[in-house]
Amino acid sequence: MRFRGFLLTCLWTAAVVLAPATSLSAADDVTDAGAPKVPVRAVVELFTSQGCSECPPADALLKTLSEDPSIVALSLPVDYWNYLGWKDTFASPRNTERQRNYARARGDGAIYTPQAVVNGRIHVNGASRMQIDDAIVDATQAGSVQQVPVKFWQERNTLNFALGGDTPGHTPREATIWLGVVQTEGTVDIKQGENAGKTISYTNIVRELTPVGIWKGQPIEVHLPRAEMMQADVQKIVLLVQEGRSGPIIGATMAGLW
Repeated sequence: MRFRGFLLTCLWTAAVVLAPATSLSAADDVTDAGAPKVPVRAVVELFTSQGCSECPPADALLKTLSEDPSIVALSLPVDYWNYLGWKDTFASPRNTERQRNYARARGDGAIYTPQAVVNGRIHVNGASRMQIDDAIVDATQAGSVQQVPVKFWQERNTLNFALGGDTPGHTPREATIWLGVVQTEGTVDIKQGENAGKTISYTNIVRELTPVGIWKGQPIEVHLPRAEMMQADVQKIVLLVQEGRSGPIIGATMAGLW
């Protein structure tokens, strides 16, 4: 996708600006519009595939979850079922890599579809609302996704994020700042494979998710050139703050680009 090439270019040329700050004052001056109207309580990443016969119920459930403003619900189509007779039109090897990295970090080796990973901590059957709800409760008890406050606002020429500092007295830690672009919806007529003959709709499809910096416990701002991010096939931007590269998610927000 064109976004990946652009973002990598931005990283090499410093068009993505990571600016340290002594407080969240810059974002605070933006008014309450910079903060999510409803605090984020969960990030649900659904690893799915158009070639997986058990995935359509999970895809439909993700749409329901996406209607809850307190949940960042993301669809990450994987490519390892493409050999079954249908090449997933949204799949990315980077989504597959992210799923495998989660399995390595957990140490359980569990890689399957439909798999929902909640807050980067717990994996469950992505087609089970009960399991996902329970996982949200358990993951939140283990650690909130609001540990790092995240604010987002748009100016005429830039997209801006402000990340807060760590809780006073917390053990020093680092986290990866992931930036992603999201297609709000997509419908596919599947002609071959396990879902042949079905028309399936997908929600909040991650078209690219790339690390853009490291949060080291201090407030930081991320500034992006707005014009370069605007593309017809993506409508949202998501930012995740994740311990290590595949650990617990400790900060998150998703917002519209248009």
